[in-house]
Amino acid sequence: MKHLKLGDLDVARIGLGLVSMSYAYTGAGTDDAESIRAIHRALDLGVTLLDTAEVYGPYVNEELLGQALKGRRDQAVIATKFGMISHVRGEAKGLDSTPANIRASVEGSLKRLGTDYLDLYFQHRVDPDTPIEDTVGTLAELVAEGKIRHIGLSEAGLETIRRAHAVHPVAAVQSEYSLWTRHAEDQVLPLLRELNIGFVPYSPLGRGFLTGQIRSTSDFDDTDLRKNNPRFMGENFQRNLRIADEVQAIAAEANATPAQVALAWLLSRGDDIAPIPGTKRVARVEENTAADALELTADQLRKLDNLPLAVGETHDEASLRLLER
Repeated sequence: MKHLKLGDLDVARIGLGLVSMSYAYTGAGTDDAESIRAIHRALDLGVTLLDTAEVYGPYVNEELLGQALKGRRDQAVIATKFGMISHVRGEAKGLDSTPANIRASVEGSLKRLGTDYLDLYFQHRVDPDTPIEDTVGTLAELVAEGKIRHIGLSEAGLETIRRAHAVHPVAAVQSEYSLWTRHAEDQVLPLLRELNIGFVPYSPLGRGFLTGQIRSTSDFDDTDLRKNNPRFMGENFQRNLRIADEVQAIAAEANATPAQVALAWLLSRGDDIAPIPGTKRVARVEENTAADALELTADQLRKLDNLPLAVGETHDEASLRLLER
């Protein structure tokens, strides 16, 4: 597995997102043993960046990762997130990146993960009621104390990124980025490169859509967040199938799977981009990590660059309000 740098943090360039093992997708939390096998297989194949969050479950996803890493902590770069659960205002969910909440959050994550430090600690969403300088100032204190090693932001806007980085170096920004979600290209990626900040795309396979395996939403259970995602609904879903079909055609030409093509395209966008495809299955881990060796031709990359735009917003209305763009 090739490696790259997120700021000055070394990671294998394909990571593993853990959210679907415990939360938000059909069948989440139903087979922890298989999920742990998937994490172990990822480590065996050279994956280092493992991405979780306290809100996934909540809490149980971090506990799962902690269990999986017993005896293998030194092989992993643990990334987790804070700020979508308020500990100082009770258990109600809500954006809270106050210094007191960060300190409560980090102690909980360290305990659940069974470690004495976090490699990369992301603010999950920007808290509009707390100045980013206060948030990052607290994170800088945690770096000095050895509890976290690198700072990250998720779905942060340009001004927030600049202000945060002025307080303490930001190693990585995590936002949605894939063949059907490309808003980061115009301004966010150029800014990150100016500041030497790495980029961690989540949902690099379009929440599974770009694999070509989803032809209907009828199998989604009531816990699956895709049921309320505009891109998976009604006419939007049918129109977006053309994107999956075109990726499938290029995959056949490249003797690869659509997932591998989608990931190889992302990797071609720069040596500072480390996608975190999510899965709970060993076979999918093996498939996704094999994209590291896939070299697409110039013509194939051109075709992918020119795919039609996806129809529909990336999130439901409530989730969209939490994004800075």
